[in-house]
Amino acid sequence: MQAYSYETLTIKAHASGIDIAEKTLRGSNKGLYGDGMILIDKRITTIIEKACILAEELGHHYTSSGNILDQRDIRNRKQELLSRHWAYDCMLPLDRIVEAHHNRIAGRYELAEYLSVTEEFLQNAIDRFSAKYGLTVKADDHHVVVLDPLGVIEVV
Repeated sequence: MQAYSYETLTIKAHASGIDIAEKTLRGSNKGLYGDGMILIDKRITTIIEKACILAEELGHHYTSSGNILDQRDIRNRKQELLSRHWAYDCMLPLDRIVEAHHNRIAGRYELAEYLSVTEEFLQNAIDRFSAKYGLTVKADDHHVVVLDPLGVIEVV
């Protein structure tokens, strides 16, 4: 599976009938999705952070229904997590982590840069993968991704 850039996510959104606009958003919201429209806070300046936000908002399109802004409701929190999980799987497929290993990418900063995600997004994805899989996950027949400490083991 390929990881997506802001440009490819934009194409994916438009192909799904979703418009994207940048607007100053209130509070701590960096992005919002509703009725076929994604809003991204125009104060976000890096294309990498915009891609992470766009991936999560697309996750809402594919996994959520209704207004889930009230995060006090457990059903809304569950939908929020589903959209984030969709974004993590979209932006950080395991085969890209293996590819980074083969390209001798070392450390979280370099890995985040290589995968074109923010360090915060990378850490949140690793935390999610750890909760889902445990400390290791089989990426393919020849590689196991170790989530803590982060690394790849080649299986012969």
